[in-house]
Parts: sequence; C-alpha cells; structure tokens
Amino acid sequence: MKKFLARVEQEAHRRAEYRRIRDEIAGLSWRDQLDIGINASDADQIARQMIYG
Repeated sequence: MKKFLARVEQEAHRRAEYRRIRDEIAGLSWRDQLDIGINASDADQIARQMIYG
C-alpha cells in the first residue's frame, strides 16, 4: 500500500509540473515563441515530452 501511495503522489507531482510547463509555454508572447521556434499549440506536446519522455 505504501508503494501505491508513493506512486500516486509521484504522478500528482508530474501532472502538476506538466501543467506548469504547458501553461508557461502557452503564456509566452508570440514574439518569444517565434524567437525559440514554437507556438502556443505546441505547448501540450513539449510539456508531455519534457515530463514523460
């Protein structure tokens, strides 16, 4: 049971980090997005790759 709870807690942290990264990317100005070669529609994919590989 302890391992299960640890896994649930770890997944909650991953989801929170995913949302933080996704929101940060989506919140960039269009100029900043252009500078780094992305756009807001890429936010989900980039965040997912960063967190889950």
